[in-house]
Amino acid sequence: MGSCLAERLVGAGHSVWGLRRRDAKLPPGVELQRADLCAPESLQALPRVDCVFYAAAADRGDETAYRAAYVDGLRNLLGALEPTFPSVQRFFFTSSTAVYAQDGGEWIDEASPTQPKRFNGQYVLEGEELLRASSLPATVVRFGGIYGPGRTGLLESVRRGSARVSAEPIYTNRIHRDDCAAALHHLMDLPEVEPTYLAVDSDPALRSDVLRWLADRLGVAEPSPAQSSDARRRGGSKRCSNARLRSTGYGFRYPSFREGYEGLL
Repeated sequence: MGSCLAERLVGAGHSVWGLRRRDAKLPPGVELQRADLCAPESLQALPRVDCVFYAAAADRGDETAYRAAYVDGLRNLLGALEPTFPSVQRFFFTSSTAVYAQDGGEWIDEASPTQPKRFNGQYVLEGEELLRASSLPATVVRFGGIYGPGRTGLLESVRRGSARVSAEPIYTNRIHRDDCAAALHHLMDLPEVEPTYLAVDSDPALRSDVLRWLADRLGVAEPSPAQSSDARRRGGSKRCSNARLRSTGYGFRYPSFREGYEGLL
C-alpha cells in the first residue's frame, strides 16, 4: 500500500520520502529514508514534512511483531518527529477493522464500540490511542482486508482447492490496494477531515459468496464445506459501512470484490 500511495503522490507533484529498514527499490521519484522504527537512534535525521502516513505492518503474526509495528514503532516515530511537530499538518495512521469485536453480522461504523478480543486488534487500538494522545492532527483510517497485486492469498486458495466454505454466514470486509492508496490521497487533499474513517468497499459480502464466485470465474470446483469454522474467532462477522468516506466525495474504483478480483483475474 505504501509504495502505491507514494507513486500517486509523486505523480501529483509532491516530494515524497519512504522510510525503510533496508535499501529497497522504491517507486521513481521517492527518496529512501533508511531507518528502523524500532531503533530510535536511527530516526534522528528525518526530513521535515507536512504530512505523514504511518503504514507500517507487522512482519509476523505474533504478539511481539504486532506490538513492535503498531505501538513501539509509532511511539519512537512520534518522539523523533516531536521537534518538527509544527510542520506536520496531517498524520494518517493506517489502522484495521480488527479493532471491532462484533461477530453477529452487525453493521459497524466509526462510532461503534471498539473492544477487540484478540491481540492484533488490541495492539492496533493501542496505537490509535497513542497517536490521539499526541499533539499531532491525527486521522485514523481503519482498513478492511486488503487485496490486490501481491495480496492474492484468497484467490490462490480457491485455485489450489484448499479454500473451505463455512455453513454459518460469515460477513467479510475488504478493500483493493489501489483504493487504499487513492482514499488516503483523497483524504490528504481535503480541507478538513474527521478523526476516524472506515475504509472498506461497498459490499460487505458473505465469505461463501466470494469463494464461490472466485471458483466460478477460475473454472475450478466449488470449495468444499468446512468441518468447523473458526472465522469468528479470527476476524468476526460484521458489515462495515463506508458511508463517511463516501460522503467526502470519494468514489471507489473497485466498489465490490467482483470488480477488484476481475481485474486480478
